[in-house]
Amino acid sequence: MKIRASVQAVLAICAMPLFLSACGGGSFTDPTLTTPAATTTPASATPTPIPVVNTAPIEVKMLAINDFHGNLKPGGTVTIPDPADATKTIKVAAGGSEYLATWLKTLKAKNPNNIIVSAGDLIGASPLLSALFHDEPTIEAMNEMGLELNAVGNHEFDEGSTELLRMQSGGCHPTDGCKAGTTFGGAKFKFLAANVVDSKSGKTLFPEYQVKEFSGVKVAFIGMTLKNTPGIVTPSGVAGLTFKDEADTVNALVPKLKTQGIEAIVVLVHEGGTQLGGLNECKGVSGAIVDIVKRLDPAVDAVVSGHTHQAYNCQINGKLVTSANQYGRVISEIDLTLDPKTRDVIKSSAKNIVVTNDVAKDAVQTAIITKYDALVTPLENRIVGTIAGALLKTTNPAGESTLGDVIADSQLAATTPANMGAAQIAFMNPGGVRADLIPVAAQVTYGQLFTVQPFGNTLVSMTLNGAQIKEMLEQQFMGYSNNQPFNRILLVSNGFSYSWDSTLAAGQKVDAASIKLNGVAISSVLNYRVTVNNYLASGGDGFTVLTKGTNILGGAQDVDAFEAYIKANPNLAVPTLNRVVKIK
Repeated sequence: MKIRASVQAVLAICAMPLFLSACGGGSFTDPTLTTPAATTTPASATPTPIPVVNTAPIEVKMLAINDFHGNLKPGGTVTIPDPADATKTIKVAAGGSEYLATWLKTLKAKNPNNIIVSAGDLIGASPLLSALFHDEPTIEAMNEMGLELNAVGNHEFDEGSTELLRMQSGGCHPTDGCKAGTTFGGAKFKFLAANVVDSKSGKTLFPEYQVKEFSGVKVAFIGMTLKNTPGIVTPSGVAGLTFKDEADTVNALVPKLKTQGIEAIVVLVHEGGTQLGGLNECKGVSGAIVDIVKRLDPAVDAVVSGHTHQAYNCQINGKLVTSANQYGRVISEIDLTLDPKTRDVIKSSAKNIVVTNDVAKDAVQTAIITKYDALVTPLENRIVGTIAGALLKTTNPAGESTLGDVIADSQLAATTPANMGAAQIAFMNPGGVRADLIPVAAQVTYGQLFTVQPFGNTLVSMTLNGAQIKEMLEQQFMGYSNNQPFNRILLVSNGFSYSWDSTLAAGQKVDAASIKLNGVAISSVLNYRVTVNNYLASGGDGFTVLTKGTNILGGAQDVDAFEAYIKANPNLAVPTLNRVVKIK
């Protein structure tokens, strides 16, 4: 009996927050639960020595990624300083889940107090290997890698909140079922959405934060997306949801966390900035993340960001701020030192590490890729046609690109027939063009086309008058509205042309007389049939004038129109960039 009582006494002491560090840590806690009262040791029990409280600093390793976008396979590069000549740079192959998993294992092994996190856009806008299965392969891959937390990004909402909830809880797709032949189990990691609120219930779509203990010290991880998500996602994807200000959301949570004895706070936010330096620099950092961090409560210790697909390692307003490039090509290795007495972060540092492809592949990830490859390969490798040269998404100073021109042409061709829309002009949003189209022996595959346009948008034809077209062109430019943080020059179909001047005031940058269709100036009062995708048609990217279109007719999927155009035009020529002209 004395032995049993002694065991009970030790367990009681270990249950006390004061002694957690002495009894082990590294576990998640539910912030909604209270710690039960300790069991009193019977008087007859043998006295148990009180453990010595740990006073040594606690080292924690946080490994962060962002904007993975379902890129399970490698295929990209990262620019790094040339080891042989510091004045030069070289490109190294990076990314792919097989290599990412190996790198994460290696980095985790440095410190048992660790956590893997993501700052959003884990899924959405994915290559065919993941997208064909509604990104279930990516969730499966991340489960195996040991990801613990993912702050929702804007692309997590591409298929709507109901589908996103399925990503967390599992179950087969309501329309397509479980294509892999087994029930989808959902994410083992937690989605976080502190600033995404269900308009009816007033509750957040996912938890606001998660708490994890490291050797008895609690660290809170607040996760959220950018407040402007509704402006860059198809409205149906965010229907019934409200997106709150990022800094205000965090600051409102700080007092709540402090009442739980939490002093160490990390923010995972799908919003970011840009900078002019290398992977681990912070030269001239700018963008939304700067304002957000400057407005955060001083209690916040570190910020893991994303969205801009940039890499940076910054100190902003006394806080560590990181971003890890894109597509799993970089990991932010973040080291936090906790004081067990104050329970706060007393030191922080970070290093962005390239996920090079010169390490061993993770066998579990290889098996996942092999499984889905067998299902997708026949469709992915199907030859759809030939093109005369590479079509690139890179734009010239006026905002035009060869690939964008061809996509706009394909959408016009698909909707020109009277029964398909009777379109005269087509416009394509640049953010919807995700990769270059580079032929192999002049041939291009369906998989390549899907990689270029992975969203599955449908074409929409509508009637706009000339004045509305002019207004739409003005909405391309920064300064036109609060929802336009940078220029978004639309890609236009053959036969349509105009010029613009960056030095003129917002709303007056486009020369009305220069707006022409087949060489004839458009009239502000005449009607024209215009084709865009459903994302733009619903006001996406701030093009609100498109919601005023009339006589609307839906059409084919964008990638199908693209495929049909390539097929119908063998050895398709690379277009000359002369549709949009920038005067100054």
